[in-house]
Amino acid sequence: MNPVIQEITDRLVERSRASRTAYLARLDAEAEAARLRGPARASLGCANLAHGFAAAGRSDKLDLRANVKPGVAIVSSYNDMLSAHQPYETYPAVLKAAVRKAGGVAQFAGGVPAMCDGITQGRAGMELSLYSREVIAMATAIALSHDMFDASLMLGVCDKIVPGLLIGALHFGHLPAVFVPAGPMTSGLPNKVKARTRQLFAEGKVGKDELLDAESKSYHSAGTCTFYGTANSNQVMIEVMGLHLPGSTFVNPRTELREALTEAAGRRAVELTAHGEEYTPVGRVVDEKAIVNACVALLATGGSTNHTMHIVAIAAAAGIDLLWDDLAALSKVVPLLTRMYPNGQADVNHFQAAGGMQVLIGDLLDAGLLHRDVLTIAGRGLDHYRSSVELKDGELVWQERTGGSTDPDVLRPVSDAFSPDGGIHMLDGNLGRAVSKVSAVKDEHLVVEAPAKVFDDQLELLRAFEAGELDGQDFVAVIRYQGPSANGMPELHKLTPPLSVLLDRGQRVAIVTDGRMSGASGKVPAAIHLSPEAAHGGPIALVCDGDPIRLDSTAGTLELLVPAEELAARTPQGAPLTDAQWVGTGRELFAAFRRTAGPAERGAGIFALNGHAEGVAAAANRVRP
Repeated sequence: MNPVIQEITDRLVERSRASRTAYLARLDAEAEAARLRGPARASLGCANLAHGFAAAGRSDKLDLRANVKPGVAIVSSYNDMLSAHQPYETYPAVLKAAVRKAGGVAQFAGGVPAMCDGITQGRAGMELSLYSREVIAMATAIALSHDMFDASLMLGVCDKIVPGLLIGALHFGHLPAVFVPAGPMTSGLPNKVKARTRQLFAEGKVGKDELLDAESKSYHSAGTCTFYGTANSNQVMIEVMGLHLPGSTFVNPRTELREALTEAAGRRAVELTAHGEEYTPVGRVVDEKAIVNACVALLATGGSTNHTMHIVAIAAAAGIDLLWDDLAALSKVVPLLTRMYPNGQADVNHFQAAGGMQVLIGDLLDAGLLHRDVLTIAGRGLDHYRSSVELKDGELVWQERTGGSTDPDVLRPVSDAFSPDGGIHMLDGNLGRAVSKVSAVKDEHLVVEAPAKVFDDQLELLRAFEAGELDGQDFVAVIRYQGPSANGMPELHKLTPPLSVLLDRGQRVAIVTDGRMSGASGKVPAAIHLSPEAAHGGPIALVCDGDPIRLDSTAGTLELLVPAEELAARTPQGAPLTDAQWVGTGRELFAAFRRTAGPAERGAGIFALNGHAEGVAAAANRVRP
């Protein structure tokens, strides 16, 4: 094992000892009760149980009444507006049949919301996006709260959906949870062409029809978007954590292999219950080693910066106190092994064809960068995930992939990495702490020192660009009051095309914000997720137009180059919207979330560290141990 990885893991274990011990004590008590009781519904009263099977078919009703066969919950993010989730329409029937054949009874326990950041970019709905993770976690808890189930099947792919499902599942940590992917759409218009068309539109060189045509050819069918953003970063991390069946992550929808893997997931959920020989509670799968493995995979693939918040929130749900300091330390020893858009021109289908997860995991294991001795839904040991899967005579066959990458432009071994360190850096300085995604930034743009141009809304910057007010000058765009407590921390991906135009003209530009950038962003150097945020009185609220700022992603620093005594004399400029102003598109319904959201580096959520004695507010605001 790499000694630095081991040291970071040991620190994480020690820091989390009290909360993790409390979490596992509750899990173990519930697990022991499950073993003694039999199927969970056996504890229900007659009226409760009758409600639980009233609508079931005759065969399932008899099985549910008999209290012999394990019950499996299906929790789905299906909707037919979103391409990534549309394939889930047919999954419940497939899963129910598979579970029945394996000796269990599956019921559709609940649906969770699934919103699309691609649709809501630059819109009011984006201000609900991050909060939707907490709603999904709570909706998952509601689905599992009926005491009818002995395992769960989680159907989700994108952005906040998978973290929300996992957070909810971890609060029922004694139940096994099998995550069931839907797979990416086939490759469409090359990402480079799409990005170029967006820039041409920003410059006014092509019209809306040409832009819509390019976007439609890129996002063209059922399945996950093929660029390597938050959705596909989700999928990589979930497989490395051992919550997918090996090799199932990037199999395209509506193929024979995809359907066979879905059926296998249903069968596996039954095999993992407390009443079988392979009891595998999700709270035991997601331990400190699994969390470190997920972080390593995120860094090695140059994944989405959104996960610097999601993985912290997921860890907290399992009683694990992960810090940005851990990610920063890991980034120094984890090399960048992939090039997928926006970090390259390939998409996830090209990554899969080059060897995909099995080659990536195998090489990281051989280099001592992943913990091998972990519990997974495939059994103990991450070596299970070195195996690729195929159909032979209608049966799934897993075979260890012994060869390496077939395309070194997309996937490389540790010995020939694209970069010696990870694709995500942490920044620190007198402006606070921030995240910088460097895997898609050219070397000459990793350090930017320029005067600030301050905006309290992304629309102000877009208007300034359209008016030509940003032409011919170097600057650092400071976009503030975009944090979780200000307005829900929306993604600011709409800023990427215009700022990319200025970058290509030879201007030195960068972004500093307490908001988020999309998982698809990366060309423009940026310090994002700045904490503390402006709404909490963070130093970003003191920045004035013309103040020199130095963003150094190489050194990991972010500095406002203004004398300390001058800063001390300043008062915060601007303000977040009030409750009375924060209305429309349902945003007023989330006022309580806005008031209780923690800082970005603590996951930007509203839930406390599971198993910890501290209250929600204290846990959310505790930045360092």
